[in-house]
Amino acid sequence: MYTDTQKDHMNHLVTVLAFILGLGVTSAFAENIDKRQILLVSSAQRAHVLEEMRSLLSGIQNILAALARDDMAAVAQYARALGMGMRAKAEDHLHGVLPKEFMQLGMSVHRDFDRIATDAESLQDPKHTLRQLSESMNKCVACHASYQLHTESLSIRPKERSRHHKH
Repeated sequence: MYTDTQKDHMNHLVTVLAFILGLGVTSAFAENIDKRQILLVSSAQRAHVLEEMRSLLSGIQNILAALARDDMAAVAQYARALGMGMRAKAEDHLHGVLPKEFMQLGMSVHRDFDRIATDAESLQDPKHTLRQLSESMNKCVACHASYQLHTESLSIRPKERSRHHKH
Protein backbone atom coordinates (compact mmCIF):
# COMPACT_ATOMS: atom_id res chain seq x y z
CA MET A 1 0.00 0.00 0.00
CA TYR A 2 1.06 3.52 -0.77
CA THR A 3 0.76 6.35 1.66
CA ASP A 4 -1.40 9.32 0.80
CA THR A 5 1.76 11.37 0.22
CA GLN A 6 3.13 8.76 -2.19
CA LYS A 7 -0.20 8.60 -4.03
CA ASP A 8 -0.29 12.38 -4.30
CA HIS A 9 3.30 12.38 -5.59
CA MET A 10 2.52 9.69 -8.20
CA ASN A 11 -0.65 11.47 -9.30
CA HIS A 12 1.35 14.67 -9.64
CA LEU A 13 4.01 12.89 -11.75
CA VAL A 14 1.36 11.29 -13.96
CA THR A 15 -0.31 14.67 -14.44
CA VAL A 16 3.00 16.36 -15.30
CA LEU A 17 3.97 13.58 -17.72
CA ALA A 18 0.55 13.66 -19.37
CA PHE A 19 0.83 17.42 -19.73
CA ILE A 20 4.34 17.23 -21.23
CA LEU A 21 3.40 14.40 -23.58
CA GLY A 22 0.21 16.22 -24.49
CA LEU A 23 2.19 19.33 -25.42
CA GLY A 24 4.51 17.26 -27.58
CA VAL A 25 1.67 15.47 -29.29
CA THR A 26 -0.34 18.66 -29.68
CA SER A 27 2.66 20.52 -31.07
CA ALA A 28 3.55 17.73 -33.49
CA PHE A 29 -0.10 17.36 -34.46
CA ALA A 30 -0.54 21.10 -34.99
CA GLU A 31 2.52 21.25 -37.21
CA ASN A 32 1.12 18.48 -39.41
CA ILE A 33 -2.47 19.68 -39.63
CA ASP A 34 -2.28 22.60 -42.02
CA LYS A 35 0.17 22.14 -44.86
CA ARG A 36 -1.56 24.62 -47.15
CA GLN A 37 0.57 27.24 -48.85
CA ILE A 38 0.42 30.55 -47.03
CA LEU A 39 -0.37 33.47 -49.32
CA LEU A 40 0.65 36.82 -47.86
CA VAL A 41 -1.66 39.61 -48.96
CA SER A 42 -2.74 43.05 -47.80
CA SER A 43 -5.91 43.41 -45.75
CA ALA A 44 -7.70 44.91 -48.76
CA GLN A 45 -6.60 42.04 -51.02
CA ARG A 46 -7.69 39.45 -48.45
CA ALA A 47 -11.05 41.18 -48.06
CA HIS A 48 -11.50 41.16 -51.85
CA VAL A 49 -10.75 37.43 -52.18
CA LEU A 50 -12.99 36.53 -49.24
CA GLU A 51 -15.83 38.69 -50.59
CA GLU A 52 -15.53 36.95 -53.95
CA MET A 53 -15.65 33.55 -52.28
CA ARG A 54 -18.75 34.54 -50.31
CA SER A 55 -20.37 35.78 -53.53
CA LEU A 56 -19.57 32.47 -55.22
CA LEU A 57 -21.01 30.53 -52.30
CA SER A 58 -24.16 32.65 -52.24
CA GLY A 59 -24.53 32.34 -56.01
CA ILE A 60 -24.13 28.56 -55.84
CA GLN A 61 -26.86 28.44 -53.20
CA ASN A 62 -29.11 30.50 -55.49
CA ILE A 63 -28.36 28.12 -58.38
CA LEU A 64 -29.26 25.10 -56.24
CA ALA A 65 -32.51 26.73 -55.12
CA ALA A 66 -33.37 27.51 -58.76
CA LEU A 67 -32.56 23.92 -59.75
CA ALA A 68 -34.90 22.68 -57.02
CA ARG A 69 -37.66 24.80 -58.62
CA ASP A 70 -36.71 23.63 -62.15
CA ASP A 71 -36.18 27.28 -63.04
CA MET A 72 -33.40 27.01 -65.62
CA ALA A 73 -33.72 30.69 -66.60
CA ALA A 74 -32.86 31.64 -63.01
CA VAL A 75 -30.01 29.09 -63.01
CA ALA A 76 -28.57 30.80 -66.09
CA GLN A 77 -29.00 34.25 -64.54
CA TYR A 78 -27.27 33.30 -61.27
CA ALA A 79 -24.50 31.38 -63.04
CA ARG A 80 -23.77 34.22 -65.47
CA ALA A 81 -23.35 36.61 -62.52
CA LEU A 82 -20.53 34.33 -61.30
CA GLY A 83 -18.84 34.10 -64.69
CA MET A 84 -16.03 36.11 -66.23
CA GLY A 85 -18.03 39.32 -65.73
CA MET A 86 -17.64 38.88 -61.98
CA ARG A 87 -13.89 38.54 -62.44
CA ALA A 88 -13.71 42.03 -63.91
CA LYS A 89 -14.30 43.52 -60.47
CA ALA A 90 -10.82 44.94 -59.75
CA GLU A 91 -8.70 41.81 -59.68
CA ASP A 92 -5.72 43.53 -61.27
CA HIS A 93 -4.33 44.30 -57.82
CA LEU A 94 -4.08 40.54 -57.17
CA HIS A 95 -1.85 39.72 -60.15
CA GLY A 96 1.74 39.39 -59.07
CA VAL A 97 0.66 38.88 -55.46
CA LEU A 98 -1.14 35.57 -55.76
CA PRO A 99 0.48 32.54 -57.42
CA LYS A 100 -0.27 31.97 -61.09
CA GLU A 101 -1.87 28.60 -60.24
CA PHE A 102 -4.25 30.27 -57.76
CA MET A 103 -5.29 32.85 -60.34
CA GLN A 104 -5.70 30.24 -63.08
CA LEU A 105 -7.88 28.11 -60.83
CA GLY A 106 -10.06 31.12 -60.03
CA MET A 107 -10.39 32.09 -63.70
CA SER A 108 -11.35 28.52 -64.61
CA VAL A 109 -14.16 28.67 -62.02
CA HIS A 110 -15.49 31.88 -63.60
CA ARG A 111 -15.34 30.24 -67.06
CA ASP A 112 -17.20 27.23 -65.62
CA PHE A 113 -20.07 29.47 -64.54
CA ASP A 114 -20.29 31.07 -67.97
CA ARG A 115 -20.52 27.54 -69.43
CA ILE A 116 -23.12 26.55 -66.81
CA ALA A 117 -25.21 29.61 -67.78
CA THR A 118 -25.00 28.86 -71.49
CA ASP A 119 -25.82 25.18 -71.05
CA ALA A 120 -28.68 25.92 -68.64
CA GLU A 121 -30.28 28.10 -71.31
CA SER A 122 -29.66 25.76 -74.23
CA LEU A 123 -29.93 22.27 -72.73
CA GLN A 124 -32.50 22.92 -70.00
CA ASP A 125 -31.12 19.84 -68.17
CA PRO A 126 -30.90 20.21 -64.37
CA LYS A 127 -28.83 17.02 -63.96
CA HIS A 128 -26.28 18.30 -66.47
CA THR A 129 -26.09 21.55 -64.52
CA LEU A 130 -25.64 19.66 -61.25
CA ARG A 131 -22.76 17.68 -62.77
CA GLN A 132 -21.15 20.89 -63.99
CA LEU A 133 -21.64 22.54 -60.61
CA SER A 134 -20.12 19.54 -58.84
CA GLU A 135 -17.08 19.59 -61.12
CA SER A 136 -16.60 23.30 -60.58
CA MET A 137 -16.92 22.96 -56.82
CA ASN A 138 -14.10 20.39 -56.92
CA LYS A 139 -11.92 23.36 -57.88
CA CYS A 140 -13.16 25.26 -54.82
CA VAL A 141 -12.30 22.30 -52.62
CA ALA A 142 -8.85 21.96 -54.23
CA CYS A 143 -8.12 25.65 -53.75
CA HIS A 144 -9.19 25.65 -50.10
CA ALA A 145 -7.10 22.52 -49.53
CA SER A 146 -4.04 24.14 -51.11
CA TYR A 147 -4.00 27.75 -49.92
CA GLN A 148 -4.58 29.97 -46.91
CA LEU A 149 -4.58 33.77 -46.87
CA HIS A 150 -2.58 35.69 -44.28
CA THR A 151 -2.19 39.41 -43.86
CA GLU A 152 0.85 39.33 -41.60
CA SER A 153 4.25 38.46 -42.93
CA LEU A 154 5.85 35.63 -41.02
CA SER A 155 9.23 37.31 -41.43
CA ILE A 156 8.24 40.58 -39.78
CA ARG A 157 9.26 40.75 -36.14
CA PRO A 158 8.16 43.29 -33.56
CA LYS A 159 10.57 46.17 -33.14
CA GLU A 160 13.15 45.41 -30.55
CA ARG A 161 12.83 47.56 -27.50
CA SER A 162 15.77 49.66 -26.55
CA ARG A 163 17.78 48.24 -23.70
CA HIS A 164 18.40 51.78 -22.54
CA HIS A 165 14.78 52.75 -22.08
CA LYS A 166 14.49 56.11 -20.29
CA HIS A 167 11.47 57.68 -18.62
